[in-house]
Amino acid sequence: MAMNETKKAKVAALRTEMRKLDPETYQEIRQSYYKIAEELRPLVDALEKADADLGPDGPLLEEHYMFCEMLERLNKSLLGGVV
Repeated sequence: MAMNETKKAKVAALRTEMRKLDPETYQEIRQSYYKIAEELRPLVDALEKADADLGPDGPLLEEHYMFCEMLERLNKSLLGGVV
């Protein structure tokens, strides 16, 4: 999906602010972002499978939904396009 002008402006503003950070802080943010991005999808998938294995309306269902929401929010974040 192509970026609209508003989104491009937000990415540019975020990139500008990130460049103002000291290198250590920038690197910490970058590494933390990628750790989350790499591990969140497998967690969502594992919770979904575990919930299905345990049956409907189990306690893992709510956890699965919460982490699905986190993944959705991460996908909306512009940070990945900057770091």
